[in-house]
Amino acid sequence: MHVHFLDPYRPRASLVHRVDARVKLVLALAFILSCSLTPDGAWPAYLLLLALVLSAALLSELGIGFVLKRAALALPFVLAALPLVFTAPGESLLSIPLGSLNINISGPGLARFASIALKSWISVQAAIILASSTPFPELLAAMRAIHIPRLLVAIFGLMWRYLFVLVDEVLRLSRARAARSGHSDRTDVRPGGGWAWRARITGGMAGNLFMRALERSDRIYMAMVSRGYDGEVRSTPLPALGTTHWTLLSAGLAFLVLLQLFSHLLWG
Repeated sequence: MHVHFLDPYRPRASLVHRVDARVKLVLALAFILSCSLTPDGAWPAYLLLLALVLSAALLSELGIGFVLKRAALALPFVLAALPLVFTAPGESLLSIPLGSLNINISGPGLARFASIALKSWISVQAAIILASSTPFPELLAAMRAIHIPRLLVAIFGLMWRYLFVLVDEVLRLSRARAARSGHSDRTDVRPGGGWAWRARITGGMAGNLFMRALERSDRIYMAMVSRGYDGEVRSTPLPALGTTHWTLLSAGLAFLVLLQLFSHLLWG
C-alpha cells in the first residue's frame, strides 16, 4: 500500500509543470536566496516577491488558496524570532509593565520580526510550488545536474523512498493493535485499556518500528553494496536545455539580481 497523501506532487498540464526541473530548481533556490537577502523593512520588495510567487501559483494551476493554506503551516516556526521584538535596540513603541520589570516593544525589533516572518512565508510558498509541480525523481535528477553533492542527493532519495515504507509499517502496526484491542458498540466503552495501557502499547509499537527500520536498513545496505553501489545513484543523462529554458532561466536570475541591487540601494 502506497501512502499517496504524503506526496506533495499535484499533476497538472500547466506551464509551470512543463518547465524543466533543472530550471525550476535553480530559480526556486535563487528566489529563496533573494528573499533571505532582501533588507529588513523593504516592504515594496516583499510585495513584489509575493506577487511573483502568487503569479507562479496561478500559472501552475495549483491555485493561490492551495499554496497559501500549506504555507501557513510554517508560520508557527517563525515565532522563534519573536524575542527580537523585545530585545532589538531602538525606539520603544509600547511598554508592558510586568511586576518590577518593563517589557519594551521596539520599532526596529517589530519591523525585523515582521520582515523575517514575511520572508519565511514567501520562501515556503516558492518551495511548495516547486514540490507540487515537479515529481521527486525529476528533482533528484535536477539536483545531480546542478552538482549538489552526490551523497546528499542519495540521502534525499533514500529518505523519500523509505518514508512511505515506514508509514506503511506504522499503519500495519496500528491495524494489528486495533484488531487485538476488541470492539464494543457502546459509546461509553473504549476498545483496549486505559491511558497507561495505551502508552505502553504505543511505546512498544515505537520500539518495534525502530527495530524493523534498523533491520531493513542493514538489508538494504548489503543489497546495494552487492550490486556495486559506491555512493552515487546513476541515471541516464538529461537532455540539453532548449533556448526557451535558457531564456527563462537567464531572465529570472537577472530580475532577482536587479531586485536585490535596488533593494539594497533604497533600503539597505
